[in-house]
Amino acid sequence: MNIFRILGDVSHLLAMIILLVKIWRSKSCAGISGKSQILFALVFTTRYLDLFTTFISLYNTVMKVIFLVCAYITVYMIYVKFQKTFDREHDSFRLEFLLVPVTGLSFLENHSFTALEILWTFSIYLESVAILPQLFMISKTGEAETITTHYLFFLGLYRALYLANWIWRYYTENFYDQIAVVSGVVQTIFYCDFFYLYVTKGR
Repeated sequence: MNIFRILGDVSHLLAMIILLVKIWRSKSCAGISGKSQILFALVFTTRYLDLFTTFISLYNTVMKVIFLVCAYITVYMIYVKFQKTFDREHDSFRLEFLLVPVTGLSFLENHSFTALEILWTFSIYLESVAILPQLFMISKTGEAETITTHYLFFLGLYRALYLANWIWRYYTENFYDQIAVVSGVVQTIFYCDFFYLYVTKGR
């Protein structure tokens, strides 16, 4: 495991923690898409099923558990703890527009036709578009100030570091995972759009 992968994981974790702390301190989830957070929770659930079948390392196991716990705590805060502050009217993106094509693609394009592999592929494809309900919500409300600059920064940094990780692995290990790389590039493009909307809508 190289430094870019580790720093990417840490940046991703920091983004999740920052979002959780923001919700807890403000006692509000206004401006945050619960649907995007549900998709992220589904991403981690389907990706980390190998926790029950394969032990890679203590670091790998601990990080997977932390990501899962943070994702579900976030969903709990939005839909249960602070549900009165949740903007259901504007968080109206239809998830089937993402889940149906992602599910179909994961069956058609994968590394091997096994249950765990298809679910892992599903998680990779889904993560690349999971931010879309949040972008849709921002475009409808015209507001982005409730998503902190630190949260955005660490999400963007996470993607940038993972791109560096793939480049590093290609040149040092001759490793190239087309599914992960292409999906990651798509996700990075959406996050760039997220930054743009934050800057323009937050003025």
